[in-house]
Amino acid sequence: MKAVGICGSDVHFLKAMRLADFIVKEPMVLGHECAGIIEEVGSGVSTLVPGDRVALEPGISCWRCNLCIEGRYNLCPEMKFFATPPVHGSLANQVVHPADLCFKLPENVSLEEGAMCEPLSVGVHACRRANIGPETNVLIMGAGPIGLVTMLAARAFGTPRIVIVDVDDHRLSVAKNLGADETVKVSTNVQVSLIQIII
Repeated sequence: MKAVGICGSDVHFLKAMRLADFIVKEPMVLGHECAGIIEEVGSGVSTLVPGDRVALEPGISCWRCNLCIEGRYNLCPEMKFFATPPVHGSLANQVVHPADLCFKLPENVSLEEGAMCEPLSVGVHACRRANIGPETNVLIMGAGPIGLVTMLAARAFGTPRIVIVDVDDHRLSVAKNLGADETVKVSTNVQVSLIQIII
């Protein structure tokens, strides 16, 4: 592994030793936003060679259930996901991972950028699910990392107007610098904040 992002879920595991129903019961390696360089491939692998720079998709599905067969493998109930107990994460020197979940990076994409493919995929998925396009205005609730990559994805999908909302001035400043058309700081008076967004 050459680059691993620190996700909010990693921070949550470090602070609380759990995330929803996933509880850390023994030492665990964190990290799932990752990219690296192939060192070795199995005998049946023809798509990758040692030296290839790759981004890794961190979830391994069963490929047998109806959801996997229908192409909705991200919902597989047997999913084994990096850094989700009891599965170790990618914040390590090496990991063993299926070749079909390792994606070659173009030469103009750094390993650090490759590690951001996973969070970016969350934003792309959100835009696809919401049918974002040139006639769609977008409101994003939260200017954290996922909100920001969703904003970038929405812009790439052609949306003409993006409003992003947060409670933190610094995050809103970053959002503005990255291309938000409007930023709104949410106050404790949610009704006033919502009126400000709508108008």
